[in-house]
Amino acid sequence: MESTNSYIPDINKSIEILKQGGIILYPTDTIWGIGCDATNESAVDKIYKLKQRSDQKSMLILLDNPNKISSYVQEMPEIAWDLIDLTEKPLTIIYSGAKNLAKNLIPSDESIGIRITKDLFTQRLISRFGKPIVSTSANISGELSPENYLEINSELINAVDYTVKWRQDDLIKAEPSGIIKLKPNGEVQIIRK
Repeated sequence: MESTNSYIPDINKSIEILKQGGIILYPTDTIWGIGCDATNESAVDKIYKLKQRSDQKSMLILLDNPNKISSYVQEMPEIAWDLIDLTEKPLTIIYSGAKNLAKNLIPSDESIGIRITKDLFTQRLISRFGKPIVSTSANISGELSPENYLEINSELINAVDYTVKWRQDDLIKAEPSGIIKLKPNGEVQIIRK
């Protein structure tokens, strides 16, 4: 097993690219993702164009700590804390009242999907970057999501500004997160198990 310190050069380069408004291809606690600074409208637009995806289809953001959620949503229902604490599988929660994010990342219903990453690489990256990072599957819209790095379309790899080297040789089949929508009244809607 590689030392976790071996990903530090990847983190440093990723932060440099994110600060410049660039796009990174990186491993997450689920499948490989395409990411950018979630507060940078032009960077978000680049991802929509790269994925050939309508900006009406929302993308989620990753945070490293649940205490930061309130910086990006108007109100966090109490049940969200329990869901985050109790879930073992990666879970994306869709909240109402998104704020402090790129305008083109927020759909017309003003919701935003947020996942607290449990992956050490992405936790450290987000913590050091100091802002949320967009996470959307590393595929062209309509194509199957890659289960590991080897399944990522080479066209996509060539189009991003930086590809993280960490975990490229990990062949474990990854799965997307579960998705739950939380309404302001605390009502829970399961979107994907």
